[in-house]
Amino acid sequence: MWPVVPGTGGGAGRGGACEDGTSAHGCGEKSSSERARRRVGRVCGERTGAYVSENPNLLAEQRRALILDEVRRRGGVRVNELTRKLGVSDMTVRRDLDALSRQGVLEKVHGGAVPVAEASTHEPGFEAKSGLEPTAKEDIARAAAELVAPGAAIALSGGTTTYALAHRLVDVPDLTVVTNSVRVADVFHVAQRTSGARQGGATVVLTGGVRTPSDSLVGPVADQAIATLHFDALFLGVHGISAEAGLSTPNLAEAETNRRLVQSARRVVVVADHTKWGVVGLSSFAALEQVDTLVTDSGLSADARAEVAEHLGLVVAGEPEPEAD
Repeated sequence: MWPVVPGTGGGAGRGGACEDGTSAHGCGEKSSSERARRRVGRVCGERTGAYVSENPNLLAEQRRALILDEVRRRGGVRVNELTRKLGVSDMTVRRDLDALSRQGVLEKVHGGAVPVAEASTHEPGFEAKSGLEPTAKEDIARAAAELVAPGAAIALSGGTTTYALAHRLVDVPDLTVVTNSVRVADVFHVAQRTSGARQGGATVVLTGGVRTPSDSLVGPVADQAIATLHFDALFLGVHGISAEAGLSTPNLAEAETNRRLVQSARRVVVVADHTKWGVVGLSSFAALEQVDTLVTDSGLSADARAEVAEHLGLVVAGEPEPEAD
């Protein structure tokens, strides 16, 4: 749902100006000064519905997430539509589109933006993915961390959501963490270095292997290391998830390493925001029936939730769990 801009419903308020420069007192009386004409921050909603004053209630991160959702949902959007919906200036919208375009998640076109047509083999880098759905990832990480008990042996795959989860786990005592992610291993290493070699800190096992664009380690070295291990739970980030293709990735070597991770885990927990649903990469590595729990965010649609619930447990971060019958 798009946010409501305070004070912009109905006609213009006192001292405002209409889009054509007329007085806000009736949209027919000429403004008495150029200063009033320059106040075109709020226009008469009944005439145009366009509110171009800056909306202080939205952070840049929130605006960009809303813009990206709209582009993906509708297959494209115009700048003037976004200014109306978000309550910001067209200059702000264009800056947001520039930022999203640099991240490679949409394509700017004349007057607006459209989704990027990604091949099933396209694999964004870690930095590009870090800028996507950051609030959702933090919510998911917070919920997933509650599933980890002190003293457990867990595995964390590569990915920006598991990276967020790692930050939540640094204070859980006596963990053994197996990971094929350089970034995840660094989180625990930095935490231990800055707080001293405290008793009860995590023991981290980094698999080794060939580094991917998302900073995961894959290939025969990683596969062989994982095959000899057994862990209580795997927390798995994914490129895509769907009822038909299951869990998938655009990287063939990563798919094989993920298969080994799934096989070595007593419990498989997928951590993925709502934008991953319906995405299919080149290679599937697990069916939904091999997953125990999906931890996602509140953006997942009702239809998708129903479909997920047919195959596995569902935890929606930020929403209370349904009471057992």
